[in-house]
Amino acid sequence: MTHSKPRFNRQELALLILTMVWGGTFFAIQQALTVSGPLFFVGIRFLIATMCMLLISVRTLRGFTRREVQAGVTTGASIYVGFVLLAYGLQTISSSKAAFITALYVPAVPILQWGFLRKPPRLLSWIGIGFAFAGLLLLAGPEAGSGDFGWGEILTLLGAVSIAVEIILIGRYAGSVDSRRITVVQVAVTSFLAFASMPIARETFPPFSWLLVGIACGLGLASAGIQVTMNWAQKSVSPTRATVIYACEPVWAGLVGYAAGERITAFALIGASLIVTGVLVSEWKSENQQAPA
Repeated sequence: MTHSKPRFNRQELALLILTMVWGGTFFAIQQALTVSGPLFFVGIRFLIATMCMLLISVRTLRGFTRREVQAGVTTGASIYVGFVLLAYGLQTISSSKAAFITALYVPAVPILQWGFLRKPPRLLSWIGIGFAFAGLLLLAGPEAGSGDFGWGEILTLLGAVSIAVEIILIGRYAGSVDSRRITVVQVAVTSFLAFASMPIARETFPPFSWLLVGIACGLGLASAGIQVTMNWAQKSVSPTRATVIYACEPVWAGLVGYAAGERITAFALIGASLIVTGVLVSEWKSENQQAPA
């Protein structure tokens, strides 16, 4: 019996590079929040992403349908909630911890599908959810392993749930919309809602900072590039294989945080490993169960 060597095609390699960039954004966001409020940062980041998407999508902007606008607004609202809650959470917890908690959006999707679509999770989904929940208990809290949730952990967890809602909405609309047109609406709505929320939250505009300019521009470009790469690569990469690659994202975030001086306890390291295991198990499918990419 012969064994084929695992290898990456260019689409999978692109997704792997994407997860490296994605993982590094958590620490970058945390640094930006030292000179900016959460709402302004989310607003300016997605404003830059909107301008980037307009430039690369100009030829496809004609022909907007009502469904594309509806899909863009609803998913954009969920992106806004998820990223704003993450930004608030990053004010009090480490970037590596935030990354692992955010990864819980993967096992959260089957639970939400059960609640809203009456689609019960598979056995492996329940096992993955169990792993992820146990990992969260070990990872969260002022002292990892205490199971004591602070506001940073709670807000980040709610942000992960919002991202799971976004994924369900995208799955609902994906087959009937143009991916670039809907992306333009999504990032524009996210930016608008963030700026519009500033007076309500009594958040003021921050003083000029080159650090803020650099990070906002870099993450704005990254947001546009990540979305375009995902839309292109996942046309030929199976959902299960893509999920395995995406599960590396919090690991890269942890490495970036460690290199920047963040430290993780043994309990927290075990919890992080359980979360990654839960992500992989909850999305595992045998080859004959995989849907066409």
